[in-house]
Formats: sequence, structure tokens, C-alpha cells
Amino acid sequence: MHPNIMKIQQNIEPLRQQIVNHKVYSEISELEDLQIFMEHHIYAVWDFMSLLKALQINLTCTTLPWFPVGDAVTRQLINEIVAGEESDVDANGAIKSHFELYLDAMEQCGANTDAINNFLTSVKNGRDFDMAFELASVPEAARSFVRSTFETINSGKTYLQAASFTFGREDLIPNMFFSMVNDLNSTQPDKVSIFKYYLERHIEVDGDHHSHLALAMTEKLCEKDENFWLEAEETTKQALQRRIDLWDAAYTEIVGRKVSSAI
Repeated sequence: MHPNIMKIQQNIEPLRQQIVNHKVYSEISELEDLQIFMEHHIYAVWDFMSLLKALQINLTCTTLPWFPVGDAVTRQLINEIVAGEESDVDANGAIKSHFELYLDAMEQCGANTDAINNFLTSVKNGRDFDMAFELASVPEAARSFVRSTFETINSGKTYLQAASFTFGREDLIPNMFFSMVNDLNSTQPDKVSIFKYYLERHIEVDGDHHSHLALAMTEKLCEKDENFWLEAEETTKQALQRRIDLWDAAYTEIVGRKVSSAI
């Protein structure tokens, strides 16, 4: 493995640990808690797709007439990841993106999908993000998360997009979260089975294989430019911090719900 890859991994480890050991996971014990978590997480699932497509646009030919763009190995890497994320299968064998699969899971679970759907409708209709966030009443931490991702996308720097994608967007889901989802699913499969499938699929498709592809892509894009590596580390740290902030916001709302329902 490239020494600079190892250096980034080492330097971001404290932030990664904050995510893996986040208190939000142990606070999720009921369906209502999971709904709140999903209503925050969905924005990260959505802008992950935008980050992925930015890489595809920048690293492959997406205009006509076609010409071979960039490095052939990098093209293969990004196209393979896009296929897995944008055209996966749900539990019934229907083709779905991971975002659409997550929306299905939210609907089954009883989570509110109005905000994310209203936000996307506003953006589709030409509203800027700030207006769309307001109209849909998107949680503040989710707004910051999306803004930060699109700052990286709009930088036009593929090496930063790749770094954020590779190091900052791994869904570091600890075992206790899986246990909780399994427990909920064993008592309420009609509510949680799609989300359980989503998590399993995420690990299967995005696990080791996609991680290795993404590492190879980042290494190729940063290669021998020391400044690229330094910028890549900084961007990664920002992405991880935004994830922590998003989990903090979900935690605060979950705890607030329990306090108010206990009164």
C-alpha cells in the first residue's frame, strides 16, 4: 500500500473511532429512534451518489462524441463502483439504486420521507440548495453535510472527490448497530426487513471490494504530488467531522424524543 495512503488512514483514525463508537448507536432501541436516525442519514446516502457521479463525469467520457478519457484503469474502477451503487438489486430482485433502496426502507419503517422528497423536488425545479433546504425543513446538520460534499464536488478536483469518497464516506457501522437492527427485525420484520437488507447489501457491495477499488483510484489521482495528498487528508477530515456532526444531531433528537415521551 502507498505510504501516503497509510499516513491518511493513520491521521484520520481518531475521527473514524468517534464515528464507530458514537453514542447514537446505543441510543437506538425502538422503531421511533431508527426513524429519526434514517431521516438524518438519508441526506448522506443521497449526496454520496452525487459525489460518485461527479467522479464518473470527471474520470470517464460522458459527452459526445466519445473519446477515451484519462486512465483506463481508473475508468474501470469508477464504472464498476457506479454500477454497484446505481443499479443494484432489492430483496425481490428489482433493480434499484442504494438511495432508492434506502427510501423503500424508510417507508417500510414508517420514517418521514417528505423532507428528502420535497428537497429533491425543489432542486429539480431549479431552486438553489439554501431555498430547497428551507422549503423542506431539512435538519441543520444535514444541510452542512450536503454543503460540504458539494464544496468538494464543485472544487472540480478529482483527487479531492476521490479522497472524500474513499476515506470520508465509508459507513462505519459498528456491530452493535447490526445487533439492534437484527433485534428489531426479529420482532417487527414487516418494518425493518428492507433496512436490514440495505445494510447487508451495503457491506457486500461496498465492503472490501469497493474499498480496494476506491483506494487504488485515490492513489492514482494523487500519485506523486505531495500537495494533493495534504489536501486530500484535509478534505477527508472535514467529511468525517460532518458525519460526526450529523450523528450528533440525530442523537440529540432521539434523546429529546425519549425525554418528551417520558414526561
